[in-house]
Amino acid sequence: MPVPLYQAKADLFRTLGHPVRIRVLELLQDGPLPVRDLLATIDIEASSLSQQLAVLRRAGIVTATREGPTVVYALSTADVADLMAAARSILTEVLAGQGELLAELRAAERG
Repeated sequence: MPVPLYQAKADLFRTLGHPVRIRVLELLQDGPLPVRDLLATIDIEASSLSQQLAVLRRAGIVTATREGPTVVYALSTADVADLMAAARSILTEVLAGQGELLAELRAAERG
């Protein structure tokens, strides 16, 4: 029996639900990067990064290619970068709304 679409979406968001995975996707938006560059940017043990990359690879969110001794990761589709941009946009709106509420609360305290 096929997985319902809502379940597949939930699985995708669960896969994205780790800060290191999100950071990797953010870094890969500018183009493919070798693991050594990811390690230099993300303060994490190599084995932990490898685990997170494997999760993203199994989900089909990133691809890995070997160039000699180097493994280079890339987003599997431009839609992943679009998803990261949409998340930023949503967060910007949410946080802007919270900032307005905070300003109102502070004004009420003073007044």
